[in-house]
Amino acid sequence: MRNALAVCVGALIAIYFLGGMSARHEIFPWPQLSALKKMVVGEKPAAPSRYTFDDKERLIGDESKTSVTCPTQTDRTAVMLILGQSNAANDGGQRHRSNYGARVVNAFDKRCFVAASPLLGSTDTKGEYWTLLGNNLIASGQYDSVILAPLAYSGSEVARWAPGGDINPVLVDTLKQLQDSNYRITSVLWVQGEADLVLGTTAEAYQQRFMSMVGTLRQHGVEAPVYISTASKCLEPSNGGFKEHIPDNPIVRAQLALSKSGHGIREGVNSDALLDGDDRYDDCHIGGTGAEKVSRAWQNLLRGDSHLEASR
Repeated sequence: MRNALAVCVGALIAIYFLGGMSARHEIFPWPQLSALKKMVVGEKPAAPSRYTFDDKERLIGDESKTSVTCPTQTDRTAVMLILGQSNAANDGGQRHRSNYGARVVNAFDKRCFVAASPLLGSTDTKGEYWTLLGNNLIASGQYDSVILAPLAYSGSEVARWAPGGDINPVLVDTLKQLQDSNYRITSVLWVQGEADLVLGTTAEAYQQRFMSMVGTLRQHGVEAPVYISTASKCLEPSNGGFKEHIPDNPIVRAQLALSKSGHGIREGVNSDALLDGDDRYDDCHIGGTGAEKVSRAWQNLLRGDSHLEASR
């Protein structure tokens, strides 16, 4: 009796350790048992959420959004196509909403919504500063209405935006949606570069891939200036970055060269130089004070260029 009991206890211990090792290393029989459980019991339903994402984790639905009639574009309307990675997406440390109702809207999928963080069309669900920029542009009297059309992917390198990259077809689709909504883009704002610095992209490769992306814009009727930010700073391994930042790096050199190359490309905001440590809530992404600085810088830049265009 004792021998039988000892054998049973030993067998249970062996099964316990075998199960633990199988689960930890995903070896037989754990994957097979897990698959069998899913067939019999079914998948555990996802927790309810107000957000909906596409297969690339881009925010495409938010139950809290207020749908409005899309404003008619006039010469007093700014239509801004916002492209880039996390510091152009919904990764900000402060949320914002339109202070002017349907005069600042988030255009997405041929529909318009009162602008409020997070914006549809970009990844993540935190804050952003484009809505704040829209508020500032109207408060200053520069525009009567602002259309925000964001398409930004956290962690995306420039190669993904060029023809052949997985984001390029989404860019083309976004352009077609805006055209179908009778919107003519007035400015393209590009905030990207941090991922390419980490990946070791050369200045030459960055310029070539960026120009290929600009080629996509031009081929689909976008004549607006393309503003390229100086953006390469994202610190700490937790953000996929380095411990320290070297200001003179291949990505910055490429961005500055591109901004002086013509082809309708203009110098955007230099967030590397503009923001200090307190402006980035995690050493990479833009917090509340950073959003104030960056939105004001974009406002001043767009104001200066609009005056230049009017004087021609």
